[in-house]
Amino acid sequence: MSMPGMMDTVLNLGLNDDSRKGLATLTKNERFAWDAYRRFISMFGRIVLDIPAEKFDHALEAKKKAARVQTDPELSPKQLEELVDEFKAIVRTQTGKPFPTEPKEQLRLAIEAVFGSWFGQRAKDYRKQFKIADDLGTACSVVTMVYGNMGDDSGTGVAFTRDPNTGEKVLYGEYLTNAQGEDVVAGIRTPSKIAQMKKDLPKAYAEFDRIAKRLEKHYRDAQDLEFTIERGKLYMLQTRSAKRTAAAAVKIATDMVREGLITKDEALRRVDPMQVEQLLLPRFDQKEVERARTGGRYLAKGLNASPGAATGRAVFDADRAVVLKGQKQLVVLVRPETSPDDFHGMVAATGILTARGGSTSHAAVVARGLGLPCVAGVAALDIDLQKREMRVDGKVIKEGEAISIDGTTGEVFAGELPTIAANFREEKELIELLSWADKKRKLGVWVNADTPGECRLARELGAEGVGLARTEHMFREAERLPIVQEMILANDTAGRKRALEKLLPFQQGDFREMYEAMDGLPVVIRLIDPPLHEFLREYADINVEIAVARATGSNGLELEKKARIYRRLEQLHEDNPMLGLRGCRLLLVYPEILEMQIRAILGAAIDVAEKGIKAKPEIMMPLVGTMGELDRLEAQVRDVAETVFKERGKRVEFKFGTMIEIPRACIIADQIATKTEFFSFGTSRDTSRRRSSRPIRSRCSTATASAR
Repeated sequence: MSMPGMMDTVLNLGLNDDSRKGLATLTKNERFAWDAYRRFISMFGRIVLDIPAEKFDHALEAKKKAARVQTDPELSPKQLEELVDEFKAIVRTQTGKPFPTEPKEQLRLAIEAVFGSWFGQRAKDYRKQFKIADDLGTACSVVTMVYGNMGDDSGTGVAFTRDPNTGEKVLYGEYLTNAQGEDVVAGIRTPSKIAQMKKDLPKAYAEFDRIAKRLEKHYRDAQDLEFTIERGKLYMLQTRSAKRTAAAAVKIATDMVREGLITKDEALRRVDPMQVEQLLLPRFDQKEVERARTGGRYLAKGLNASPGAATGRAVFDADRAVVLKGQKQLVVLVRPETSPDDFHGMVAATGILTARGGSTSHAAVVARGLGLPCVAGVAALDIDLQKREMRVDGKVIKEGEAISIDGTTGEVFAGELPTIAANFREEKELIELLSWADKKRKLGVWVNADTPGECRLARELGAEGVGLARTEHMFREAERLPIVQEMILANDTAGRKRALEKLLPFQQGDFREMYEAMDGLPVVIRLIDPPLHEFLREYADINVEIAVARATGSNGLELEKKARIYRRLEQLHEDNPMLGLRGCRLLLVYPEILEMQIRAILGAAIDVAEKGIKAKPEIMMPLVGTMGELDRLEAQVRDVAETVFKERGKRVEFKFGTMIEIPRACIIADQIATKTEFFSFGTSRDTSRRRSSRPIRSRCSTATASAR
């Protein structure tokens, strides 16, 4: 299993003062030997000796500034020698010991560090995200070095046999001359496109192209390749299945079927359901993008490292991103470049923005694997981690201010940009892939839909029914919520019924449109589920308002109204809503609510039937736990249904069922099956929060639903 960037690597191991001299003599390249030595000390210091990377980075940046150069390769041998001495001093200061020079001791410590990185937090976070078992363990490979930093005829790079963003069948990647691999993947320098290598090193490029095609054909999947060129000679370092975006995953899978490399079944297994979901996510509204460009909100453009649109607060370290996500805020992680230590912050972000690095940098590769938008290598971006701000062309964005990034175009904007829904009809490869899935699947695909608009979209996307329509979601719209609150605050049944009569046309209208959208397909409708206090959230602090009013001497009708609301909230308060007055218990205590909802469901079915549209309502009781509850609910539903049919002079078919969502219901499922015509099964997506039902539709007869 591939964990890119999560496990530690130490390059140039074995160098010391003596072997550095030998390396310089052997290669006749004094500058290269000093460069390899300073790289080794900083990498060994960071990974093995746990010295903060900034200590070495600051020294390197200071040396480049003093030498008035922009990049590492411009430093002279003498300057690199001075840097080696500075790095050794950093090691002595930080550890209290000199830098280890015995090669066997270096190797022993490095092996321990590699094995230790398996237990590092970033590796744990990665395994958790991608469901890789912690007990698998890792290996440590010790291999001979080849050097890409031996001059302009040397280099290193990362490439993909197909574009990991789009899936296009083209060699895609980046490389750097006179560099080592860490320079590319860590984003320390912004590399050149792999196509440039065809001009700079044509012989090595031609060989690499042949090998890339051979490896893809052998493994029958798009490959992620790492290579080094030492004095014109190509060395292949590794190959692995490439991380890819959702769009690329679908295109590569369908293309490889057409090319005869894989079967349709293999193609289906290679596309994760979450990737299908990503293709249906919103993108920026191009009209708003144009307004942002002309309105001075355009900031810069970088590499479109991972597609998609993201808006959120700019944050400059991973820990802060995690904190803000915990506060339900959207964040964009902004870094000079990311490292594996930033992984937990990347998972928490909606998008990633880096000043350095390319489309094969750590930020880009991890973002594609996570399905996150990423813009990398924004050279115009000046990030100040100390001040927690970024500057570009005189504009300053401080931490907490909103930014928007477009991973498809590489553009960065100040402020929030609105998004528009994806157009499913444009995803031709996805439609083709899903058509193959349709021929193989044995399950029906129904949708959670609470509005007519969601039903229309679901039908367009191929849903075969509505598995769950949550009626309480229909109550939260601005014009309806006050009526619901009026019903809740009513002192008697008559008052509640007056409010429910106002609500009935809204519910019946919704169901009418939903039936029209799902013409001929079943619609499972769950009666009101949550406790009533959830519709009074705007009054959560009303006790404070009452106290202030009394303290300031305010009086009158407004104070009495607030006091009445507060008393009602006290009556409705639940220590544990799952066990309190909600679901079927709420319907039993207030049967007028059930009556209104059944009238709306069946009345709408009759309305559309008169237009020649076939409605197939299935009425679901929430949170049933005893047969006594179910018996009474069924009797009420049947009584109301008969009344509606007599009033309208027409009958429509409907089904009566329940959701199995509490342990007690599971235990008596065989008894429940004697009264119901269908089950749905409610599961919790997040056990730390209130249960949110995701039904798995079970098309069972009474007999097959019985527990045996």
